[in-house]
Amino acid sequence: MKPWAIYHEHQHWFRPLFAELDRRGIPTLALDPRAHWYDPSESQSPLGLVFNRMSPSAYLRGGLQGTFYTLQWLDHLKRLKVPVVNGLEAFTIETSKARQLTLLQSLSLGYPRSRVLNHPSQIEQAMEGIRFPVVLKANIGGSGAGIVRYDTKEALYQAARDQGLDFGIDHTALLQEYIPARGGHITRVELLGGKFLYAIEVTTTGDSFNLCPADICQRSDGVELVRSACPVDAPKTGLKVQSCQPSDQVIHACEAIMAKAQIDVGGIELMIDDRDGSIVYYDINALSNFVADPIHVIGFDPFSRLADYLVERSKG
Repeated sequence: MKPWAIYHEHQHWFRPLFAELDRRGIPTLALDPRAHWYDPSESQSPLGLVFNRMSPSAYLRGGLQGTFYTLQWLDHLKRLKVPVVNGLEAFTIETSKARQLTLLQSLSLGYPRSRVLNHPSQIEQAMEGIRFPVVLKANIGGSGAGIVRYDTKEALYQAARDQGLDFGIDHTALLQEYIPARGGHITRVELLGGKFLYAIEVTTTGDSFNLCPADICQRSDGVELVRSACPVDAPKTGLKVQSCQPSDQVIHACEAIMAKAQIDVGGIELMIDDRDGSIVYYDINALSNFVADPIHVIGFDPFSRLADYLVERSKG
């Protein structure tokens, strides 16, 4: 049996997955996108399966060189017909919030009113038709990175004049209306094999845009969660979570997004716009960090089901 490669750069997020695969006796390799190479002339791969777990936020952890390199390696694996979970097409969507908007538009799904731009000089023109407050977010982000809220035109324009706007590692940014979430919570729908797996409601503090489900430390009823994917001394986020059951409309929309993006394993975040009650989809994730302490939140272990899925994919 050829070994499976788990391609990732975060030392804690995927410990539960490695533990589950080890329990099943499946040989695995941990490949680090921050320091990697391949031979473009090879005609076959020593790997039986590749699970792409590269994170767009890797540049925050010294992994900038892995982001664009990964696109090249995934294209190479595609030529060799190596089974890849979350392959080239999925990672292309993962690393472009602008492409995510194009995808949502193609499916006629709601998303925050947005503008995509590549230079601060375009801010004033791009703002036409946008209501305040707004958020400016880097096209390549992850974990809430590079998102800043501006409550007034004056604050935004002054930041532009002071060269205080961060357009991220590809010099592309999204300017979006800030959506007030009804009930103070967002919904995250997780999908596996393109199909609905579970959903959670995350109650936010409003102080952070980092809603990583593996970092959530408390259920909505106050029960402390065991964050197995994080170091035990990780700071608590203040986020609270509970299981929920989305409508058939939302589930079908999320499955359509995954099919269009060719994402095998991922999560979609959405909310209800408190201004008009509309459903707003705002983030598509090909890097799915399952909720902390899942047995006590959703009633089952998603890593076990993920391992089942990987076994099936490895068969080609």
